[in-house]
Amino acid sequence: MANLKDIKSRISSVQNTKKITKAMKMVAAAKVKKAEYTVKAARPFSDELLHLFRKMLATVGEYSSHGLRVERALDDYAALIKPRKIKAEGLLVLTSNKGLAGAYNANVIKAAFKRIKENKENGIKTFVYPVGQKAISAFKNKKSSDFVLKKGYLAIANNPTATGATVIAEDLAEDFVSGELDSIDVFTTHFNNMMSYNVVAWEILPVKVEKDTEHEIDPLMVFEPSPHAILQQLVPMYITNSIYQALLEANASELAARMTAMSAASNNAEEMINSLTIDYNKARQWAITQEIVEIVSGANSVN
Repeated sequence: MANLKDIKSRISSVQNTKKITKAMKMVAAAKVKKAEYTVKAARPFSDELLHLFRKMLATVGEYSSHGLRVERALDDYAALIKPRKIKAEGLLVLTSNKGLAGAYNANVIKAAFKRIKENKENGIKTFVYPVGQKAISAFKNKKSSDFVLKKGYLAIANNPTATGATVIAEDLAEDFVSGELDSIDVFTTHFNNMMSYNVVAWEILPVKVEKDTEHEIDPLMVFEPSPHAILQQLVPMYITNSIYQALLEANASELAARMTAMSAASNNAEEMINSLTIDYNKARQWAITQEIVEIVSGANSVN
């Protein structure tokens, strides 16, 4: 029979753990409502921007940055749209800085490694841009010649901002325009609800062009100063917003996963406390019974 002191110590330890998991669940629950509102509020803008962007691309027809002021790679919209034969692919992998979120981080990283394996089989070189401590650590610890670890992003993982998305977009666009990359995908999660999410891969570059006349803008519409100047502003906005939306989706999914994981951990702790309490009561009862038996046996031996 287990020692009463040991069982009591285990009960105390589990109770302390339960306090921590319950507190983390409450923190995640408080944050996830705001994150859910933010991500759902941003989706209509992203959808409308994509719709407008495709209509502009279908209308212009020929793409050129000639005569436009190009100060950064993100401004060279013609190069960002131009399709290429894929020899090198960049993967922007979005995870969190902290764990205790169930299988959230592991699922995203697993999907990224699966793509790396597929690229290797197809003779495509892979460059990884990790976002969040979990992705950075995973790819740093996995020393392999199958991929090249590029710049990581830490602060933006748990605090998605348009400014942070712009920084990432500029870095990716620079490597794409320079010819180091031929394609860039972002691995994130699509937030469904508080209980579920899906790991998804979005193609960021090159920007897909859908040439369909039925989606063209009214030919009577006049663009000022020119369609190319408008596209030069629209393409960076589309790329940056795509990354920002991916960050918002990842943040909401991670908080929901953490809330669910901490809820399950708190329930498991409660079950363990109940089980240990039963063991404690049994051990205590056994000790009392044993003591009574010894007293009765001693009294009988005297008589």
